Amino acid sequence: MSETSPSPSLGLSPASRRKFLVVADNSPESKVAIRFAARRAQHTGGTVTLLAVIPPADFQQWAGVERMMREEALQEADQMLQDAASVVTDIAGEIPERVVREGRTAEQVQALIKEDKAISILVLAAGVSKDGPGPLVSAIARPGASSYPIPVTVVPGSLTDQQVDALA
Repeated sequence: MSETSPSPSLGLSPASRRKFLVVADNSPESKVAIRFAARRAQHTGGTVTLLAVIPPADFQQWAGVERMMREEALQEADQMLQDAASVVTDIAGEIPERVVREGRTAEQVQALIKEDKAISILVLAAGVSKDGPGPLVSAIARPGASSYPIPVTVVPGSLTDQQVDALA
């Protein structure tokens, strides 16, 4: 499931526009990353791709339960992406691409980056809890982590909207 943006702004061809990838979930830090990516896209003539990853269901014995859980997860992901897309559209003036994948988040991020050569920056926000910066940021930052072929921007998840606007 994905939607593409309408005609490009600033007269740039779709192939030459910087595409910001953001992992969307319901966390407060995800909202910061979405806003930051939308502002960067607005200021640079880029576009935003929102990625929601649902965990794989593991109820093979009960196919009906698995199907219901998957359908519910897809509906929640779609609603979350609609909400995030609304924020991006309000800020950047364009409808972002929306992608839903099933699997492990880090693996799906890497797969999407590999598949979509237009993605040029991954935007994440670090978690603000005492549990650390979050699993994806931790996975990227740990020694020996597989490198990403694009720059990764990690913004503090505690930034206010005004702070994000001033930075981006």
